[in-house]
Amino acid sequence: MNETQKSLSTWILIVSGLFALLEVMVSIALCIEPESVVATVDLSAKGVEYVIRMWAARQFALGFIFAFATYKKSIAMLTTAYVFFLVMFVGDLIIGIFQKENSLIISAIVMCIVSSAMLYLLNKRKQT
Repeated sequence: MNETQKSLSTWILIVSGLFALLEVMVSIALCIEPESVVATVDLSAKGVEYVIRMWAARQFALGFIFAFATYKKSIAMLTTAYVFFLVMFVGDLIIGIFQKENSLIISAIVMCIVSSAMLYLLNKRKQT
């Protein structure tokens, strides 16, 4: 292990590992029981299954990236994952505003704050 890897706190790795697990679980839920994730969508409409599968693939990819970065204890990889996470939730915030869906707006704001805080902490670790 090099100096950078030693400087990562265990709690940062735990939080990142939990995000990895969460993303993979959402991906599985979207594949197995999409109505549990998207209750307001007509799943029988043409093209919806395709979009849900794409969404599941995105969630799985993000979960895998978080898991790999956490396993490697790489500040650079975790930073990239959290930047992607932040961009994704900014997009969710914009969608929530346009759809006037308060639960999506609130969850996106919370996750933007969490992602920003993790990026700040990772950047702080990188500089020390």
